[in-house]
Amino acid sequence: MGVRLSALLTPFVFLTAVFPMATAFAEEQGYAHHPKAEALIQEVVKKGVDEKRARELLSQARRQDKILESIARPAEHTMTWARYQKIFLQQERVDAGVAFARENQQELARAEAEYGVPREIILAIIGVETYYGRHKGTYRVLDALTTLGFDYPPRASFFRGQLVALMEMENQAHIDASEITGSYAGAMGLAQFIPTSYQAYAVDYDQDGVTDLVNSPADAIGSVANYFHRHHWQPGFPVAARARIEGQGYEALAEKGYKPSFSLATARKNGVVAVSCQDDTLGSEYCFDLADDTQVALLDLTGEKGHEFWMVTRNFYVITRYNHSELYAMAVLQLSRQLAHALEEDRS
Repeated sequence: MGVRLSALLTPFVFLTAVFPMATAFAEEQGYAHHPKAEALIQEVVKKGVDEKRARELLSQARRQDKILESIARPAEHTMTWARYQKIFLQQERVDAGVAFARENQQELARAEAEYGVPREIILAIIGVETYYGRHKGTYRVLDALTTLGFDYPPRASFFRGQLVALMEMENQAHIDASEITGSYAGAMGLAQFIPTSYQAYAVDYDQDGVTDLVNSPADAIGSVANYFHRHHWQPGFPVAARARIEGQGYEALAEKGYKPSFSLATARKNGVVAVSCQDDTLGSEYCFDLADDTQVALLDLTGEKGHEFWMVTRNFYVITRYNHSELYAMAVLQLSRQLAHALEEDRS
């Protein structure tokens, strides 16, 4: 989805305590007469949206308190890796991915060739996001974006921007903004794109004249690949390796986050060494052998057996551009590996 929602979270109880009148107003009358509605209407009119339609959509929108509850407690920031991985790394999801791959074999091969993104990464994204279309979200996107755009102060401006894009998209993507459903953050379709990502990265991969991420697996596949390509995925470059730790020097490196910011040489000086693919003592497929000046980051995850140390590259960071969470990116990575093995067995 490409949105970091946790940085400015506001507890739900605070929101309802401070804005009780707004709550009742939005639940009963929609948002057409909200104090900030007129500015949004004039903005979308300048972008070519019919004024009557904009007012109609805002009047139909209803505040959803469950959305505010959900955004205050995203799973990526309330779970350990030990718990989070159990949600996505299941054989049933792998089997569903293999079935999806069989049905869309040509599109996956074309996207891999054109964009340089491995098919298993594309599959893993769609698998984590919507279980291959089984769970696209049940909230009206209109309700989600108005609730967050008008009643969630920490990110209100951002979500009003998404609402503007949603209204623009009615003609561009041939959707009904009053009906389409998605996640609590307003993400839509097989690939769960928020409206501005839909506008920026979605492609009409089946070339039927409509960019449809809701009903077209081909468009979803091409759009995910395009998203990664545009965020500078490096074809053939490793994503992550398990790491060995000596001493306490690693702590300062782990605190830097998941964006690569120091070299492998620096990591080694601080007692951190990535597992080499020449070293089969661990039997791990998560390994790499890269130049000392390669920029990396260090993750310290809490797995089922305690600390899991990982050295990650720029390609891992690219995965986090879809959802700004190291747990999310790790789930995508490991599901992709499971899918790669399953696809290989399926071909044999």
